Formats: sequence, C-alpha cells, structure tokens
Amino acid sequence: MNRYHGRVVAITGAAQGLGLAMATRFAAEGAHVALADVNESALTDAADTIVQTHDDAKLRTDVVDVTDSAQVDAWIAGVTADLGRLDVLVNNAGIIRDNRVEDITDDDWHAVIDVSLTGGFHCARAAFGPMKRQGYGRIVSFSSMSWRGNFGQTNYVAAKAGIVGMTRTLALEGARHGITANAIAPGLIDTPMLASMNGPARDKLTNKIPMRHTGRPEDIAEAAAFLASEAAGYITGIVLDVDGGISIGSSIR
Repeated sequence: MNRYHGRVVAITGAAQGLGLAMATRFAAEGAHVALADVNESALTDAADTIVQTHDDAKLRTDVVDVTDSAQVDAWIAGVTADLGRLDVLVNNAGIIRDNRVEDITDDDWHAVIDVSLTGGFHCARAAFGPMKRQGYGRIVSFSSMSWRGNFGQTNYVAAKAGIVGMTRTLALEGARHGITANAIAPGLIDTPMLASMNGPARDKLTNKIPMRHTGRPEDIAEAAAFLASEAAGYITGIVLDVDGGISIGSSIR
C-alpha cells in the first residue's frame, strides 16, 4: 500500500521498539517520517535500519526531549517549515519506573509522568495549530493495557490513564477541524522493555493472554497505520486494545 504518499508523519520515541516499527511501516507506505528521540546514536541507527529495507525512504531525524516544551515546539515548527505540513503525530515516547506505591520516589513519579503524559501534551499542543490550519490531522497516542490499573505501576498507570483522558478531549476539540485523536493500548509486545523482564515473570504474564503468545511491534505498527489513515476518518476518541485478548478478563477455563 501507498496510503501515506505525500503525508508527513512525526513520531516520538522513534529510535527503537514500537517507535521504530511504526516509522518503518509509515516509510514503507510512502510517508515522509520525522523521527524524534533523546538518543542521537540510536536515531542514526534507526534511520540506517529503515533505509536498509526501504532505500527510497524519506526520513528526518531530530534529537528531542519531549519533557521540554521549547524543544518540542522547535521540532514541530522545523518539521512543518521543512516539509510544508504535518499530517500525523504519534505520541510514543515513554519510560517505566515500576515500584510499589510506598517505594516510588518523587523523581520516579515525575520522570514517568513528564515523559509519557506531559510530553504527549507538549507534542499535541504544538501539532494542533498546523493541523487546524490545513484542516486535517491524525493524533495517535500511546496508552497501555495498564491504564485500567496494575500492581506496582502507580506512576505509569496514572500517565497512561491520563493519555486516555487527553485523547478523548483532543478528539472533541479537533473534530470540527478535521483532526482525529485516538489511543492505542498495547498488551505484552516483544520490545526491549519486555525483554528486560526476567523469564519466569514474563512466562507467567504470557500464560494469561488468551492467544498464549506476546505480540510483535509490527502488530502495533499495523494498528497505528490504520488509525492514522484517511480510512479511519470517522473514528475518534477511542482506545484500541492490541493485546491478544488479555484486557477481556479471566476465564473459568
């Protein structure tokens, strides 16, 4: 498919994992992809990886700390000035600092909220203007299956639940301007974040998935590519679970 020919897609946290998978997918469909991440060397490697499989890929890389609103504003302004438009924003940047609530430090709380929630707000606010002016836009933000509540993740859950509330409000404010806003809530996906979990714990979680296996980054990229497409123009304000059924709940079988 070539759904994104002539479109500009900006992705945060794009240097690895889900971000890289989505950047690869959008590039494969003809988009000019603006990759942003705090890790400059990883960004370079990511761009090289995409070009190895798609030698005609149109890419732009920028080192951006999404917790810094000035950096975000400069990034979005640079993308729109250089490429002429901004069609899709993917708020993917996020970190974890898991612990029981009594052991979460102030720094751990603020770090997770600042990257996952405040960073997403900075990006959405910066992107809204260009999208309104052109009368078209897609904002896809990343929540998690954990947004409903998860043991040992007070900070992460608060951030991901906040993404849901933010997405629903962006959907209301953007609807009359041709802007949709949706969230994706991944389950257990094979990413560096999941790889950091010890084997027995990972196996225990996998056994709770009705499909009995973890997802692939490409599964998330597929969902993002749909929600950001013109075909999803009448879908806004939703949270799409991509989790192999784990959010459905337990079964007596």
